[in-house]
Amino acid sequence: MGGFRQITPFMHVPDIEAAIAFFEDVLGFKLYLRMDDYAYLHRETVGMRLMQNQGEDGAPPGNRRFAYYVDVEDVDALYAELKPKLDLLPAGDVHGPADKHYGQRELLLLAPNGNLIAFGSEIRRG
Repeated sequence: MGGFRQITPFMHVPDIEAAIAFFEDVLGFKLYLRMDDYAYLHRETVGMRLMQNQGEDGAPPGNRRFAYYVDVEDVDALYAELKPKLDLLPAGDVHGPADKHYGQRELLLLAPNGNLIAFGSEIRRG
């Protein structure tokens, strides 16, 4: 066995300062490492690596597709925790929590770079 621990995706961003602020101030992540155009943030068992685009060499800007999905124990508890800060985001940048037909309850957030970050938990049937 390989001993997998977690997955930490890279998010290419046009403004790393804005992205770090979003993850820290809105989502409650902690900045563990910052080096020039790179940052590593972590919360509980989830890590995120941010990379500052340099001109046109980065990934294309977000297109509101699902790229980052974080499974959580209780999406409603997470929403309650984040709600005061989510209320400060632009209208339309927060969706949910809402039950989905595929058995997940999800909270969708639009990050400053245009990428969707989804938080979801299984809908437990009685």
